Amino acid sequence: MLMMSDSFRQLGRLTQQVLGTAAHPAAMALDAWRDGDEFVVAVDLPGVETESIDVNVEQNVLNIRAERQVATGEGLELIAAERPRGVFSRQLILGEALDTEGVKAGYDSGVLTIRIPVAQKAQPRKIEITSGDGAQQISA
Repeated sequence: MLMMSDSFRQLGRLTQQVLGTAAHPAAMALDAWRDGDEFVVAVDLPGVETESIDVNVEQNVLNIRAERQVATGEGLELIAAERPRGVFSRQLILGEALDTEGVKAGYDSGVLTIRIPVAQKAQPRKIEITSGDGAQQISA
């Protein structure tokens, strides 16, 4: 139903394995789960302004882009810079069973929450069983 693609993270993991470097936290860590008739994706984006977040769907690919600005200003002296800055992006490949027309997103307390409904055609449905005159006879 949902596939994640982050080639830069995969390249980073490979580099860490080869060079033996310490792991760095992901700039756009996310969780995804199914809640009834929809998939929910929660992306951690602390310190990111709502205006710098872009979420779009192109065919079956959900694109998430966000930018965390570098603090600037007159008289500002940066003492430590450990938080990742710049432009971050993730892509999620959505399965055919998801309704890309009904995607909704909200941002609260540094967490971007995206809700993707399961398409009506993919939801389980009960099949009525008839008996008597309405039932087709099966012979062996």
